[in-house]
Amino acid sequence: MSLNVLHVAQPRDGGVAGYVLAACLDQLARGWDVAVACPDDGRLAADLARAGVPRLSWPAQRSPGPGSATETLRLRALIAARRPRVVHLHAAKAGLAGRLVAGRRVPVMFQPHGWSWLAVNGVMLSATLAWERIAARRTGLFVCVGDAEADQGRRQGVRGRYAVVRNGVDLYRFRPAGDGARAAARAGLGVPADAPLAVCVGRVTRQKGQDVLLAAWPRIRSRCPGARLALVGDGDLLASLRATVRAMPAAGVRWVGAVDDVRGWLAAADVVVLPSRWEGLSLTVLEAFAAGRGVVASDVPGLADVFAPGVGVLVAPDDPAALADAVARRLRSERLARAEGAAAARHAVRFDLRITYDRLAAATLDLIDRHSPSRASTQVRTARVPDVAVADAAGVEAADRRGGPLRPATDRLPRQRQPNKAQPNVRQPDARQTDARHTDERQTDGRGPDERQPVGRRSGRYRPSGHRQTTDRIVDQA
Repeated sequence: MSLNVLHVAQPRDGGVAGYVLAACLDQLARGWDVAVACPDDGRLAADLARAGVPRLSWPAQRSPGPGSATETLRLRALIAARRPRVVHLHAAKAGLAGRLVAGRRVPVMFQPHGWSWLAVNGVMLSATLAWERIAARRTGLFVCVGDAEADQGRRQGVRGRYAVVRNGVDLYRFRPAGDGARAAARAGLGVPADAPLAVCVGRVTRQKGQDVLLAAWPRIRSRCPGARLALVGDGDLLASLRATVRAMPAAGVRWVGAVDDVRGWLAAADVVVLPSRWEGLSLTVLEAFAAGRGVVASDVPGLADVFAPGVGVLVAPDDPAALADAVARRLRSERLARAEGAAAARHAVRFDLRITYDRLAAATLDLIDRHSPSRASTQVRTARVPDVAVADAAGVEAADRRGGPLRPATDRLPRQRQPNKAQPNVRQPDARQTDARHTDERQTDGRGPDERQPVGRRSGRYRPSGHRQTTDRIVDQA
């Protein structure tokens, strides 16, 4: 029995595009009939074509405008022609158009990847919140990438069923980068071997906060004169921020632009900086952890959720002074950077990508069963996942899971050091809070992440003993 799923996404690149691609590859490997409606240009369309994932043309723009009505009607026609069992809407624009036209016959999953109201204020904030509350009536399930994102929705009165399916990272592709990998990456990227290097990966937008990092950069350079900054990504603030950098004397800032593979820059880094103003649940922070790099990040939901003691430091958002102090301290102390990187690599095993997509599949099947219990999806539930499944995080090539290790070999990494005395506007994650935050990462039989057992002789897909495919949590809210 093949399950017909239609994913809809407007973002052409970035984290949402990568997530959609990886989810589709996983679901195709489960034997599902999957297609994606998205714009024709951009990386997502190209990657889908290379991976052989069916795609439907949906030429949508990022923001609502005069063309939104045409986009909505086009999506309605695509849904009618495709006749999916479930429609999975990703991010704000798809959430707008899809919930206007999907109707009651087809169950709708909406995954905000960061709520739309976080990007606006004033009249637009009120209008956006009002829309989300109304659209909740047409949403069978909200899929949130972290607890904080789900809590934000509930606090704003967006009522419905919520599933928390945390983002994950491919632990086969992102591995701790030792001294050899660091040296090779720097040689290949033209970074001096001994230069202190901070790396910031993300779309160049107000959300990601590169402007805050650039405001902090002169202070960082004053404390660490040889420091370099690599900004990896493109976006709508690129031109204005380039002008800001040109006004800095001897800035040491390198604009890298968008890249297909961030692993080299993560390996080259001494510290990864994520000064976001808001997040859903950042993929970059998980990739940095898996690469064995400590992180300086804003203390906002979607970043704070995944921190643990010793993996880096959280600073107040929109605070260049606090950000500068935290980054400079790590660029000046190789010992601290190494200790935090080792702790980050150990922490990354909590976020295995395979568990993420197992849980997403379970949430999808649960929604279908609730919507049409007479058409139970038992056959789809029990289908064996092939040996070769999802996996290239660039999203194109599949990775062989057969016989692979569950996690990178980090046992020989140095023991993490205790963080030094807290500084103003800098928060070290509390161990008790972190344990509570990640309780549901320990699976249904109560075992920890290092105690998972393989299921079947050939599938190579790891689950805990006695594991039932469930999401982190699915909660009804009247």
